[in-house]
Amino acid sequence: MYKNLTIASVLGVFAVILGAFGAHALKEKLSIDALSSYQTAVRYQLFHVLVILFVNSFNPFSEKQKNNLSYLFFAGILLFSGSIYAIHLLQVSAKSIWFVTPLGGLLFMSGWILMAFYFLKLKKSNEQ
Repeated sequence: MYKNLTIASVLGVFAVILGAFGAHALKEKLSIDALSSYQTAVRYQLFHVLVILFVNSFNPFSEKQKNNLSYLFFAGILLFSGSIYAIHLLQVSAKSIWFVTPLGGLLFMSGWILMAFYFLKLKKSNEQ
């Protein structure tokens, strides 16, 4: 749990740094569409950092459940946001990594679906 919280905190500070960098340093270098894409990567990273912090602070979840959810969201951040950063900061061709961003989105969706499943499981066990 503390490992997940530490990683989430580091990802959180990087989201703030990358967001500020985009707002100031990239404003003149990227097109409006490219800057919007970059801001989406920052926003999704920050939202999922908050989810990871919640998941790891939610006592009814077991350590295994916390880890399963955290790993899905960490991987989603890496693939979804990371691929967009690579395109805009490292000039990696979008054509060469076109499949990575949607795969990250799929991991995000999988994490949300798994979390809903865990909540339903908790509800069921509390009703008995």
